[in-house]
Amino acid sequence: MASSFVAGERLVRALGPGGELEPEKLPQKLRAELEAAVGKKHKGGDSPRGPQRLVSFRLIRDLHQHLRERGSTLYLHELLEGSEIHLPEVVKPPRDSRHGGTLGELGKQVRSVKALVITIFNFIVTVAAAFVCTYLGSQYIFTEMASRVLAAVIVASVVGLAELYVMVRAMEGELGEL
Repeated sequence: MASSFVAGERLVRALGPGGELEPEKLPQKLRAELEAAVGKKHKGGDSPRGPQRLVSFRLIRDLHQHLRERGSTLYLHELLEGSEIHLPEVVKPPRDSRHGGTLGELGKQVRSVKALVITIFNFIVTVAAAFVCTYLGSQYIFTEMASRVLAAVIVASVVGLAELYVMVRAMEGELGEL
């Protein structure tokens, strides 16, 4: 994130002797900090202009506040003419070579999904088989279809709940081993 900018020639001239900021009577501390920042040359890594004069946003805010308090006719945007925001180079962290085996990770994920699909399929088949078995077997007890369907739904629900209980206990056991 940008926190400074490269001072342009207009700001450097304004801070110099006889510059535009001289009649503004800047506080000694602010003037010293600005002159130190403008006078200090930082190495510009890939800049074709060579060394850069980096001035922090805090100093410019302080300068702007002072100019505003004094009711100056000198505007900050005029002083910053020719200046550029300094964006520091983003350093990318080196790649971690431990996680190079993406196919191994993919294999684990495929096995996990495969186990989940088989479990869901097994659940559906078990509940459907319980329903069909009860429906067909109840024809010897009940003569009405509504009674047979109700009995089959009750038995399928009980079998489904039992199956869910067993799945939860198995998953709880697997998570406990991690």
